Amino acid sequence: MKKISIIIPAYNEEESLPYLYERLTKLLDNIDNYKFEVLFVNDGSKDQTLDIIKHLRKKDKRICYVNLSRNFGKEVAMLAGLDYTNSDAVIFMDA
Repeated sequence: MKKISIIIPAYNEEESLPYLYERLTKLLDNIDNYKFEVLFVNDGSKDQTLDIIKHLRKKDKRICYVNLSRNFGKEVAMLAGLDYTNSDAVIFMDA
């Protein structure tokens, strides 16, 4: 089965992540012919973004994350996601 990674750079997204996760999983749960990975790249957030991502990972093994040591910017976060994943295809998405 082909694997698709959805790479989501995140910087101070604590308010939007629960909504994003809810909408994204509704979509992914209805697609059976691909395996999905949702890869969050925490780009040095100063709020609870990383804690929320870790909580989502505990309940859904499709969730993965990379934690950058500081804010490097969206483009670097996207490249970090590409370096991490080993999927057949990648989709970039804003948080």
